[in-house]
Amino acid sequence: MKTLAQMATEVLTTADGREKTALSHRYAALWFASRAEGAAPIEVGTASPPLRPARPEKPELLAPRDVPRRRPGTPQGRLALLHAVAHIELNAVDLHWDIIARFSGTKLPLGFFDDWVKSANEESKHFNLVCDRLEALGSYYGAMPAHAGMWRAAEDTVDDLLGRLAVVPMVLEARGLDVTPGMISIFEKAGDTASVEALKVIYAEEVHHVAYGSKWFHFLCGRHDLDPKEVFHNLVRKYFHGALKPPFNEEKRAEAGIPPDFYWPLAEETPIKERL
Repeated sequence: MKTLAQMATEVLTTADGREKTALSHRYAALWFASRAEGAAPIEVGTASPPLRPARPEKPELLAPRDVPRRRPGTPQGRLALLHAVAHIELNAVDLHWDIIARFSGTKLPLGFFDDWVKSANEESKHFNLVCDRLEALGSYYGAMPAHAGMWRAAEDTVDDLLGRLAVVPMVLEARGLDVTPGMISIFEKAGDTASVEALKVIYAEEVHHVAYGSKWFHFLCGRHDLDPKEVFHNLVRKYFHGALKPPFNEEKRAEAGIPPDFYWPLAEETPIKERL
């Protein structure tokens, strides 16, 4: 029987998005079956995952400044928005399997691995939901260029678990909580109810992924008797390139366990009336 770390590495080294997510679903099911009472357990094990995950030939990856601007008021602009979401979700699948493989040698409760396997499984579902919408609308994942910088946070925190938790779930995924309601509104106005439903599923489940990041960040800070807020500020300034961008979805961030005094001090300067 493969270890969980070996399974994670196999997902990371699978290039095709649909194949990657099918393998992700399969290994998540095996892991949770092994966690049932009386089942044969799967060892976490250790692994040496690649620095970067395998990727399909398409989409073409461009520097952020070179990615064409999206105009969501047009059908093509909405396709581009869905394509960008699919790209984010595929990266999220890899990010969650990577944290399992990359830090499998760290002494952690099994609940840590449960949470990230569950997150990877849900991100796999999200990728397929959005790909299904792209295909129903006459497009596909890979039809447009995509952002090349999304793996940078993983590379920067390759040997820093606290840094990874701070920057990936607590900054990048928390940003998703800020922007997804606006995306849902765009597709509601266009009458695209199927895309709205897909985005609502993603929105609801992403709260849990941010919450897992906050939970394990606080756990590790407690283990080492560190001040979580101070450590968070230091790590985000170290690893995140740029200021955090308001407006923030304070309700959903609070639901995920991230209070305002974590992110507002890191925000871009904003006129006070825009914060109200």
